[in-house]
Amino acid sequence: MDDFVNVMKALSDPNRVRIIKILQNKALCVCELQELLSIPQPAVSKHMKVLEKAGLVIGTKDGLWVYYSVDYGSNNPYAAALLGNLRHWISGDAQVNQMKKRLPDIRRHTSCKRS
Repeated sequence: MDDFVNVMKALSDPNRVRIIKILQNKALCVCELQELLSIPQPAVSKHMKVLEKAGLVIGTKDGLWVYYSVDYGSNNPYAAALLGNLRHWISGDAQVNQMKKRLPDIRRHTSCKRS
């Protein structure tokens, strides 16, 4: 039951859902997510910790940076089921679509220098 509750809690925040929707397109570091979401770095890091605990994202270290990508629930069947559906859900959200349009212009080396 804990795995189910962790997934549901993680997806109960609109910013965390937006993070998942963006990470379905491209792995990103916290600085890049911060730039896309326009929220403080500590808030992004806290969201990532919640998503990681729920088995929704996985972090991969690359030098000083950790790149986050969608885990697709490899260790949590509830995460796997919801992530599969979330690929198709909320496709009309204006904020998510706006962030997707900005993705090609987001670069770690410029985003992280601002932080």
